[in-house]
Amino acid sequence: MPHKTCIVIVGATATGKTNLSLQLAEYFHTDIISADSRQCYKELTIGVAKPGVADLQKARHYFINSHSIQEEVNAGAF
Repeated sequence: MPHKTCIVIVGATATGKTNLSLQLAEYFHTDIISADSRQCYKELTIGVAKPGVADLQKARHYFINSHSIQEEVNAGAF
């Protein structure tokens, strides 16, 4: 049985995490799961540094624009 690997990318804002995640997703033919505390909200567009439309089309993303600010999002929902 092949083993599964989870690559976790962490770092400060504006250090290239999104670009690296896209490169890795393309290389490994996999999806991206965002754990950012604000990027999941559809209504937040300023100050959250969401990937652009072109980047979102390069790989399937989870928890980007996935919830309304009106919904409760917590670790259990994640």
